[in-house]
Amino acid sequence: MDAGYKALNRIIETLLVIIFALLVLDVVWQVFSRYVLDRSFSFTEEFARFALIWLSLLGAAYLNGKQSHLSMDYLLNKLSPQDLKRRKKVLEALMFLFSFLVLVVGGGNLVYTTFLLGQKSPAMNLSLGYVYSIIPISGLIIMFYSYYNINYKKD
Repeated sequence: MDAGYKALNRIIETLLVIIFALLVLDVVWQVFSRYVLDRSFSFTEEFARFALIWLSLLGAAYLNGKQSHLSMDYLLNKLSPQDLKRRKKVLEALMFLFSFLVLVVGGGNLVYTTFLLGQKSPAMNLSLGYVYSIIPISGLIIMFYSYYNINYKKD
């Protein structure tokens, strides 16, 4: 299980670096083309928006797996080590349930509906189902990480 955890981390890290690099290049190109070439390309703003969606959701899933997400842990740190361990497992189980219901089921329905209706982005003519597909994907990743953190993580 540790090998799968490490492999998934490596894949997500690589994807995050690639998406971030593409986002930076896209924004630099937009600024360059607007102020130097005196011409604006419509796809650059749309691509930046889609890349930011993917970067945010994948990054949130990655940070959940590393247990580095934003949290208020002042009260948790006041607990005894045994109570803290139990409380963390409960929180991981709640994240698992939330990810399943909201991200996987709800996001999956959104992706299905978007493909069914044939919604496309105006500038890139890309099916929005591909853009929204990161929602259930990140939900599955969070579920995997929550399961791993409950059953295999050494605190």
